[in-house]
Amino acid sequence: MSKLSPAVKGLINAPFARPGQAPAPARIRQIYERIASEAAEKKYGKNPWVTLSAAATFTLNSPDSLHALFQVATNRQHNPLAAAELIREVGLKCISFNGIPRTINCLGSFRAGLDPKIQGQLSTRSSREVDTSNVSDVKSRGTALWNSIYTPFEGKLVTKLAESHPDLPVHILNSHYGPLLADPPAENRHGLASVGRALTSIVAVACLRAQTGVGPQVLSHIFGLRKAVEQGAHQSEAAEDVDGIEALASDEGCEWILKSVDSISEAIGANFAQGRESKL
Repeated sequence: MSKLSPAVKGLINAPFARPGQAPAPARIRQIYERIASEAAEKKYGKNPWVTLSAAATFTLNSPDSLHALFQVATNRQHNPLAAAELIREVGLKCISFNGIPRTINCLGSFRAGLDPKIQGQLSTRSSREVDTSNVSDVKSRGTALWNSIYTPFEGKLVTKLAESHPDLPVHILNSHYGPLLADPPAENRHGLASVGRALTSIVAVACLRAQTGVGPQVLSHIFGLRKAVEQGAHQSEAAEDVDGIEALASDEGCEWILKSVDSISEAIGANFAQGRESKL
């Protein structure tokens, strides 16, 4: 394989291109502590605050901050293994909103920084393999999740997306909503965390808010969170995942989610869409 020239390597790693991951700011732990305290005070639940914090942090590409989040969570009575699995699952679902590279880099760094005892207990069995025996079920789960979030405009939205490119809704539904965003059956999880209907909407809101520039999608997923509650989707999910979710879906709760993400984004200072001066 041919070698790259020093000039090409220099451009790839140039500081203005921000090629590395964002370091953890000195005050990020304090911000996570504040978010956790406010969640407890407002009765917003145990796992939702970890979910929104993790999703924003994956978006901002700061694995060192994920370790600070993990420490805050475990200091607040989260089981260490459960907290690690929740953060991993949130990171996986961030792919649908942020793309693959940040999740690859952050998940790898996050696992590497965990205590070896926790590493050894993490689930190693996949749960999302698609084959001829389950492809119909995967497709049905994805369509059901899509309809739940976008009702009563689910059909019109598919048509509109197809006008942009005929494969756009096909890819969104069959590559994201079905195999990734809609959870597989509980019996197939093999110890992996579940980020169910309501928490998935929180992941979406947090990722998109941290990105900036995608206000219409933030709005859609705020409504998606409210619809999860209106439809009673949370009633069949684990208590620790949906405790306080009805309050979070209120105007006050949605405002708190957005402001909490904003505080993380401000602290890490690595905005997803932050402009830069071209040096080329």
